[in-house]
Amino acid sequence: MDALKPIPATTPVAAAPSKPAEPLYDSSRVHIVCAEPSIANHFLAELRDVTVQHDSLRFRRNLQRLGEIIAYRISSQLSYTDKTVTTPLGESSSKQLHDFPVLATVLRAGLPFHQGFLNYFDQSPSAFAAAYRIEGTAQVQVQVDYLSAPSLDERVLILADPMLASGKSLVQTYRAMLRFGTPRQVHIAAVIASPQGVEYVTREVPEANLWVAAIDDHLNEQAYIVPGLGDAGDLSYGSKL
Repeated sequence: MDALKPIPATTPVAAAPSKPAEPLYDSSRVHIVCAEPSIANHFLAELRDVTVQHDSLRFRRNLQRLGEIIAYRISSQLSYTDKTVTTPLGESSSKQLHDFPVLATVLRAGLPFHQGFLNYFDQSPSAFAAAYRIEGTAQVQVQVDYLSAPSLDERVLILADPMLASGKSLVQTYRAMLRFGTPRQVHIAAVIASPQGVEYVTREVPEANLWVAAIDDHLNEQAYIVPGLGDAGDLSYGSKL
């Protein structure tokens, strides 16, 4: 066998590949639905597409569809009870939900997304909160006067809002809802999230599992998600004054 020849000094040596940056959150509690190809990717692409966004009916329907898909994914984390049902030809053993989760959302953009969850968890009670951000800043105010919810004690809570930007509205809404009791399990769902929002929510609500269709690149100076999709409320229901 020939001896190995030394590498000439003039030959560049490739640098070792750098490791990707570690996420600033517990990735085991963050579930990215569109990380792998599925029909969810198609619905998300239509939500983002400016040539499709003018159709507000389709925009709302795609938010519903993604709500349904994420609801199905969350359902695998819930508790079930063995039950025997009678069919026209005999009996069949099955698993049925131990109890339906409480579905909460933030008005107004959250309504179509919430409807997707309600389509699947059709026996669930609902909770609602009104929140708004002062335009041009990341400041969020939750209108507690408009907060309504059933008892949350020992219930499963799913808090859904399509855009997880800074995360402050979701965290403030969740904390306000705790006046109605302490859930035994918490899931927070969004269509599009920013890395900053994911880090904030997982730090401030460590007991929650977070479900998102996609995590985008960053927040801009006005705290909007980039590339995002724009204002989900305006695209669903028309622009506001």
